[in-house]
Parts: sequence; structure tokens; C-alpha cells
Amino acid sequence: MGRPACRDSRARKNDSDDRPKAKVFGRLFFGGMDNSKPTDLSWEALQDRERMRADFESGGKQEARRLIVEDLQKELGAIFSNIVPSPTIKTRVKEFSSYYNKRVKLAREGMETLPITDFMGIRIVCPFIDDTALVEKLIGENFNVVETERKGGSYSVKEFGYESIHLLIEIPERISRERGDVGCDKVEIQIRTTLQDAWAEVEHEIFYKAEFKPLDTPMKRKLFAVNANLYIADMIFQEIRLHHDILNIQWNKRRGIFHQKVEESSDAFILSRMSKDERPDSRSQASGLMDGSIDDLLLNALTTHNNNQFDAAIAIYSRILEKNPDKIIRALIYKHRGMANFTQAKYEEAISDFTSAFDLDEKAHLCAYYRGVARSVLQKYSEAIGDYDLSLKINPFQHYCFFRRAQAYYHVGDYPQALADCNSSLALNPDNAVARKFLDLIRDKLED
Repeated sequence: MGRPACRDSRARKNDSDDRPKAKVFGRLFFGGMDNSKPTDLSWEALQDRERMRADFESGGKQEARRLIVEDLQKELGAIFSNIVPSPTIKTRVKEFSSYYNKRVKLAREGMETLPITDFMGIRIVCPFIDDTALVEKLIGENFNVVETERKGGSYSVKEFGYESIHLLIEIPERISRERGDVGCDKVEIQIRTTLQDAWAEVEHEIFYKAEFKPLDTPMKRKLFAVNANLYIADMIFQEIRLHHDILNIQWNKRRGIFHQKVEESSDAFILSRMSKDERPDSRSQASGLMDGSIDDLLLNALTTHNNNQFDAAIAIYSRILEKNPDKIIRALIYKHRGMANFTQAKYEEAISDFTSAFDLDEKAHLCAYYRGVARSVLQKYSEAIGDYDLSLKINPFQHYCFFRRAQAYYHVGDYPQALADCNSSLALNPDNAVARKFLDLIRDKLED
């Protein structure tokens, strides 16, 4: 699994000064085959390697340890199921050779009585820094954490090196009862980011496992310079994620405003026939917002759009188009400017924008759908049906598109086709109360 809990490699001016500090935590983190008392592992005892192996593996302990970390891996996976993207959970069980070598190393350092508790280890690797804190919080809520150490937490602003959150948890009683005694009642969990994990693996191989270690200062400085760059990369990734999350929030809010306007424009004749209880629930200026990068402008446009400052939003969308971004971005901006125009009842402008967006991205089925909605509002039902046909040809699983096309067929008097489309919509989304009411209206027409 990599670094044992007693080791804390840090990039300090005097690397040797760091080792004694690491041993303090080691005395908490090491436990022998029996955690209740130190084990006599003098040099004489260490020479009886086979006796130690027999004790280490007796009673199927090693297989039971593997089963325990597998049990914990499954439980942690369920606990982290709502984290997107999901953390990677790695497990390892210490082999006897590794255990023996550690015992020899401790004996050489005069710490042969220290117990070892990293027989079983779990490493949780998160793509983003913020997720490490969330993972730690969830572990604390679901397991008994008996020890916590933040490797690298004491670095000054000028220091870089190994960083990780190390937790020591008790094996849950329900698992211990099923798997039996394994010589240790705790499991070590390490939490770090993907980039921290990559650096730690390399540093571990070079400084901990290898017999020959780089001695010259320039070589060490290179290693820790890489760590500094990865730290900066972690921070940048976190900033990008935050910006992306803000955009998504604004995006979803803007989409809700548009869809509400669509429903108000297209469903009025159905809603008027529904009682209040039957109806579903429905819950500026550009000055100073016209400068910056395309990302900055897009966030400004979405924010003003969501604040119902549609003229300002349209102006900012237009400013982005003036910058002549790449084809896909232009298609996206035309689509959103069309949505803003639609919300202001500028239907011809909206149709023009949706057409421009679709011309740039022929897979953009929503642009064809939105154009159909705008044409339906203008009572250009035959043209709208053509747009809905095009959208469904690209993506045939749009319940809302079937529903809108059913309405268009209804208005041109093609009630059998309206019935077929309404049924298709309900097959994909049976909870649409407005569509169910519309189905009754169609059937009434067919019975006349």
C-alpha cells in the first residue's frame, strides 16, 4: 500500500530533523500481533523467521484480513456513492515479508517493541482537494476513528512534501465477529488527491523502499519542486471545478426559466381545462459585464439571464459571438441567446438563433426542438412538426418532444397522430399530468 503510518517524509531544510517527529505518531500507530501488550522481538526472536511466519499466518489470519478490507471497501463505496466523480478505493494486506522487514528495521532503530497496526490498509484517492475533506467527514460519521494525522499539515508556506490524511479506524464489530481474530483490531486509511497519490508513490520508491537514496541536495530539490507544481495543479483543478459548478447552477436555473416560458406559451389551452388541484406545481443592465474572457462573459450572461435581465443577457451573448469563438461554442451561445429571445416573446429572433445554432451543430437536437416550440407559439404548426421530426430523428427518447408534436398535430386536426405521439410521450414519462389530460382531450375529439 505504500507508506507505513509511522513515516512522515517532508521537504525541510534538514531532512534528518524530520524523522524523530515521525516516530512520535508511530508509537500510536504500531501494534503487534496482540495489541494488548508489546511483543518480544529481540534480534534472537527475529532470527526465528519461520516461527514468526507461522504466528503471522496462523488460523487463516491472512485470508481473513483480505476479507475484512474487501468488506470495508464495499461499505465505503456505498458511503461515497453520492460523490461525483467517485473516489478510487484501493486496498492492501501486508505480506509476511514486508512485515518481517519492518520488524528488522524497527529492531535496528531500537523500537522492536512497537506494535504494528498497518496489517490492513485502505487508500482513498480523490480527484479534487475538497473531496478529501468530505471523505474524511463521511468516514468519521460511519466508523470509530481512533487516530488522525494530517501529513504535511505543519508545513510552512515555503515547504512542500508528502501530504495525506491518515486515519486509524476500529474494525466494526459486525465485521470482526464474521471474520474472526486477525491479530489486529484496526485498519489504516489514507486519503489523498490523485496528484498527491502519484507523487507519494514515486517518493516512496525513491526514499523509503530503495536501499540507495539520493544524497545530493539538487536531486532532492528537484523531487520536491515536482511536488510544489503538483500542489499548484491541485489548487487550479479545484478552482476550475468551482467555476464549473457555478456555471452548472446558473445553467440549470436558466433552463428552468426557459421551460417555464415554454409551458406558459404552449400548454395554456390544456391547463385551462384542468382544475387548480390537477395542475402541476411551477416554482439589468450589461454595463460592466461586457469585458473579460469568454468564460467570464458566459458566466455574466447566464447570471443576468437568470435574473430576468434578458436585454443585458442578449447583449453579452452577442459580445461573445463578436469574439468569434470556435464552432461548438458559437452554437451554444446562439442557442442560449435564442432562449433569452424566446423568453422575451421575440419569437422570430429566437427562431433565427436556433437555426444558426443547428447549422453549426447538426447533432444539437434541442435546437431543432426549441425552434419547433417557437414556431408552434407563432401557430406555424406544419413547420413546427418538421422541427420536431428532425429533433426526434437525432434523439428518439424525448418525451417532451413527442408531447409538443402531439399538440402541433392536434392543432392541424390530425388527431390520430396526436394520439400516437401523446401515448409515446406518456410511455417515456407516465407522470406527466398535463399529457394525461391532453390525452383525454384528443380522445374526445376522436369520439366527436
